[in-house]
Formats: sequence, structure tokens, C-alpha cells
Amino acid sequence: MAEEEFSNATHEGFNVTLHTTLGVTTKLVLPTPAKPILPVQTGEQAQQEEQSSGMTIFFSLLVLAICITLVHLLIRYRLHFLPESVAVVSLGILMGAVIKIIEFKKLANWKEEEMFRPNMFFLLLLPPIIFESGYSLHKGNFFQNIGSITLFAVFGTAISAFVVGGGIYFLGQADVISKLNMTDSFAFGSLISAVDPVATIAIFNALHVDPVLNMLVFGESILNDAVSIVLTNTAEGLTRKNMSDVSGWQTFLQALGYFLKMFFGSAALGTLTGLISALVLKHIDLRKTPSLEFGMMIIFAYLPYGLAEGTSLSGIMAILFSGIVMSHYTHHNLSPVTQILMQQTLRTVAFLCETCVFAFLGLSIFSFPHKFEISFVIWCIVLVLFGRAVNIFPLSYLLNFFRDHKITPKMMFIMWFSGLRGAIPYALSLHLDLEPMEKRQLIGTTTIIIVLFTILLLGGSTMPLIRLMDIEDARARRRSKKDVNLSKTEKMGNTVESEHLSELTEEEYEAHYLRRQELKGFMWLDAKYLNPFFTRRLTQEDLHRGRIQMKSLTNKWYEEVRQGPSGSEDDEQELF
Repeated sequence: MAEEEFSNATHEGFNVTLHTTLGVTTKLVLPTPAKPILPVQTGEQAQQEEQSSGMTIFFSLLVLAICITLVHLLIRYRLHFLPESVAVVSLGILMGAVIKIIEFKKLANWKEEEMFRPNMFFLLLLPPIIFESGYSLHKGNFFQNIGSITLFAVFGTAISAFVVGGGIYFLGQADVISKLNMTDSFAFGSLISAVDPVATIAIFNALHVDPVLNMLVFGESILNDAVSIVLTNTAEGLTRKNMSDVSGWQTFLQALGYFLKMFFGSAALGTLTGLISALVLKHIDLRKTPSLEFGMMIIFAYLPYGLAEGTSLSGIMAILFSGIVMSHYTHHNLSPVTQILMQQTLRTVAFLCETCVFAFLGLSIFSFPHKFEISFVIWCIVLVLFGRAVNIFPLSYLLNFFRDHKITPKMMFIMWFSGLRGAIPYALSLHLDLEPMEKRQLIGTTTIIIVLFTILLLGGSTMPLIRLMDIEDARARRRSKKDVNLSKTEKMGNTVESEHLSELTEEEYEAHYLRRQELKGFMWLDAKYLNPFFTRRLTQEDLHRGRIQMKSLTNKWYEEVRQGPSGSEDDEQELF
């Protein structure tokens, strides 16, 4: 009897009383059995989990392979008028329809494989996309326009979020659309305010517009993603708290404080991590071992994301600023081989992640249970377009009072037209923890429709817009009819950014930067003090060694090609 009670008690708590046959009562203090950190699966269950994971990996790689083939065909047959995002989303929709037919015929069941997991997006797919956007940023134009970019990205995104969120809330209170509470409305307004103007950036290149306008839209989109995520997290944080006894003004102050902490804390953490990486690779010379050098860069690239998320900050904001700082300082402490390798690797990984997200965006039409409400969708589209207009036009007129380079009405229209929605609103909508489930399905369905509406309609109408926007002379217009190219992959894959290749010796650097009298403010401070402190200046010997290394790699490649099975003397002559 005592043994039985003891056995049962070991699973119940600390204080256990044993009644023995001798009538003696004994009180034992037993440790609570430790729970396993990770769920342990064995036997048939583990085998099924392994098979399911294997099929998920296979399905994802198969989708990526088909999308890469599609992008290759777009480039090869010069279908440059069609943005890659539009083509990939359309392919995803087609594949989703085929899978649904297969499941309906009961030929196979791929429902689990085609489902998109939000955690996978935020942990694996989004960080490379954000880091690459910061790392490949043209920092000269970015820092020269940092005030305007910040105004559009921070205040403009907040304006758009309040317009959309407030409109949804008051329309719901008027029984025009489904009712959402204030925090849920603001969360939806925040997530749908993230823009992805990939197709519009291609329009700018085709129209030969001012590079400052290009940087305003591109820079806004980079910071806008992070701001939108922070605003959404702020709304979710308020939802999890009990705000019934708190006034509206106190709620606003709490939300503002949370946002400022997330924004500036995450930006400071990312900047600090980037500066530390620059000092580490400046004083620990790994240039003779490119594999170790590249490995250290990959570690520092992902390090701020994990640290920020672990300290309740925004990993996306941290990794964005880390990418900008590492590109500006750390990159110039690398060997030429690692510089090129880093750029191409980041672009490849970011392309794969973006393609995967857009493909699964198309698949999601048939993957998730939807709740469609026509009035809710129409009003949300109207509010999204109106919120973008309230963001762009007033702020542009305000900035024109302080800018030498004015933003013209046509530029404002292009900036408004660039408000395409992409992967981030879609993933954020899946990540929202809303109750009941019908509300979550309504938000998810509406977000998918808005994303597809902006990508397919606005993105697909880029070529007609080029013809209608009469801002080119006749010669440039004739040239644009032949040379318009909306392929992001082809544009980014042809060359390596020359500004990233560090080929200035210390003497050349002094002559190139410090003697320029037009440097002001941060640009002067950076050129005079920060750059020399955080970067290694190349000597003539370092430059000579780098050229020898690149020449050695080129000769090695040529020898392998010449000795290969397809090599011949005719081929050798063609190479030269």
C-alpha cells in the first residue's frame, strides 16, 4: 500500500504523506519531475514526423525549382514587361488549383505540405530578405535623404495605419462592415501598411527618373517593413493586456512608449552589432582564409536577430540596421573574394526566400479556410489607397518647404502608385492571434485579396503607366520601348556593386574623401573619424595581394575549363 501511494505521489507534487502498515506517518519532500525540454518522439510517431518533414522539404524545393525555371524563361525570352512577383504568384495560384483538383480526386493529400507556417517566415525567410536589402543599399543617397526617408517610413506608415485602422473600426461601429475592436483594427491597419514596390522600382529605372526619387521610395520601403512589423507587434501587445480600466489617452501613451522602445532599442542593438563586427574583422585578419571570413560574416548577419528577439525587441529592425552598418564598415575589411561572395550569396538567398513567399502566397488561396465578405474587402481596398494618399501627398508638400530638390506632383503620383503590398502583410496576417477563428479568417482572406489586387493590378499595369506618364523626351521614350526591363533578378545578377569593392589605399582615401569641401554633417563626421576607426585602409601591398588572389582564382578556373571534357582548342581561342 505504501509503495503504491508513493508511486502515485511522485507525479503529484512536492509534499507527499506516506501511511505505512506500522501506523507511522512520514512526510517526504519530493522534487517535481523535470519535463523534457523538447518533445521526444519515438517509434512509429517519429517515423511519421520524419516522413512528413521530408515531404514538406521536397515540396518546397520543387516549388522553388519550378519558379526558378519560370524566372529563367522570363529572362531568356525577354518578357521584361512582366514583373517576377506577378509571374511567381500566378504560378502559385495555378499550382494550388492543380493540388486542389488532385486532392478532390483523392489521388494524394498534400494539404500539410502546401501550408505556409508563419514561424518559418519570421525565423527563416524574412531575415535574409531584410538583411540583404540593408546590405545592398546605396548608402550615399540613403544618408543624404535620411530625413525624408524617415518621415515617409515612420510617420507616413503610422498615418496609413491609423487611417486604415480607424476607418475599419468606425465602419464596424456603424454596422457597414464586420465589427473589430480598436486594437484588432489597428493591428490590421499596421500590417497592411507594409509596402513592397519591386515593380515600381523597375518602373523608375525604365523611366530614367531622378535617382533621388528612386531612393525615396526604395528607402521608405526598407524602413517601412520594419516599422509596420513593430506597429503590428505594438497592437498585439495591447491586445494581450487587459486595457478595460485604462483610458484612451493612457492606451495611446503606452502604445507610443512601446513603439519607441522597440524602434530605437532595436536600431541601436543592430547598429552596435554591426560596429562590433567591423572592429572584430578589422583586428582579426581572416583575409587569408576566406572560408573562415565568410563564416564570421554569416554569424554576425544573423546574430542581432536572435539577440533582439530574445530581449523582446524587434529582430527585423535590428537586422536591417545591422545590414546597413556592416555594408558601410565591415564589408571593407573583407578580402575581395569574400566581398564578391558575400554579395552574391545574400542576393541568391534573398531571391529564394522572396520567391518561396510569393509562390506560397498564390498557393494559400486554396490552402486555408477563408471567410469572404465583399463589403469588408471593398472598404479595406478604398481605405488602403486613401491611407497611402494621405501619407504621400501632405508629407511631400511639407518636405518641399525644406528640400532643394522638389517633389513634383507627377513624382507624388508615382510614389502613391508604388504602394504595392507583398509578403510581409500576408505573413503578419497569419501570425495574428485573433479570436474567434472567423475573425482571423476574415483578416487573412482580406489581406490575401489586397496583396493580389495590388500585385496583379497595380504591378501588372506598370507598362501602361510608363506609356501614360509623359515625362520623357521622344528619344528616351523610343529607347524605353526596347529596353524596359522589370526583371529584378537580371538587373541584380549581372554585375557586382562597384561601391562595395574596397580598392582605395589609405592615401587615395584621404584624397578622395577628406579633401571634398561639400561634405557636411554626418557625411563629414563619417569620412573624418568613423570610417578610419572602423575600417582597415588598404596599403599598396594589400591591394597587390588581392589582385594576385583574384588572378589566381581566375587562372584556376580557366585551367579546369580547358582540361574539362568539353574543352577544345577552338573553345580556348573563343575565350580570348
